[in-house]
Amino acid sequence: MTDLTTRSGAAVSRLTFGTMQFGGTADADESRAMFDAARAAGITHFDTAVGYTGGASETLLGRFIKATRDDIYLATKVGYRGGASRENITRHFDTCRKQLNEDAVDLLYMHRFDPNTPLEETFSTLAELQSTGAIRHIGVSNYAAWQVMKAQAVAQSLGTRIDVIQPMHSLVKRQAEVEIFPMAQDQDIQIIPYSPLGGGLLTGKYASGGTGRLTEDERYKARYDQAWMHDTAQALSTLAETLGVAPATLAVAWVMAHPARPAPIISARSVAQLQPSLAAQRFDMSPALYAQITALSVSPAPATDRLEEA
Repeated sequence: MTDLTTRSGAAVSRLTFGTMQFGGTADADESRAMFDAARAAGITHFDTAVGYTGGASETLLGRFIKATRDDIYLATKVGYRGGASRENITRHFDTCRKQLNEDAVDLLYMHRFDPNTPLEETFSTLAELQSTGAIRHIGVSNYAAWQVMKAQAVAQSLGTRIDVIQPMHSLVKRQAEVEIFPMAQDQDIQIIPYSPLGGGLLTGKYASGGTGRLTEDERYKARYDQAWMHDTAQALSTLAETLGVAPATLAVAWVMAHPARPAPIISARSVAQLQPSLAAQRFDMSPALYAQITALSVSPAPATDRLEEA
């Protein structure tokens, strides 16, 4: 698997901190407090994107990392809007560098697959950025496994490779286990999954009347507001209570414990909300408990759909 290291040569942390809330639901002071809490917990990998909170996420993160830049692994994304053309990648990445106040990043993702731009154009652009030192690693987010393999073939023809993939994965979103995880393991691609808490569903807060993305964002409501998902969240909360830990700790630790060794992206609106996710780093997930938690959700069918062989 691709070895991700900071500029100083240290291996990156097993957890990744996502700064999607910086400058949005978390103001500058709360964002700084979360950044400091993450660093105190040993997190060195920070994830953002050109369009998060209108650019405020990158602006704040760039300010926070300045004093210890060589000890940080900095990832950002381009191409969520406007496609994966050379012009759009270049324009977005120029904006990233201005907002971050950085000449280079450690990892640049294509935020989603663009069926209308030739892969040769997309990945030759990324290869050029890599050759100039503007980026160290190439990543893709929200790609299907077949899309990654097509792109990987093109990247390798250009003398480079896809190093990282960022799929959705949680106890209530397990489709990535079917083809993305095995493909990534085969191709030595590091897995950095997002939304290990299922948009906050797996914290148990919605069952008690709490608010968050599921109540405020129609995309998240469509993604997670299914009866069986709420049942899984409730079962996880019940198990967490018997173990004396927060449901969020179990949810994140479960993602980390997959044999493919994902490094999930955690996020929050406040330090208090962040702490249970940070605690997953120290949680001892036994094989028996992993199996017990796995059984709380719907396991996806194998890629061949031959259930008799599962």
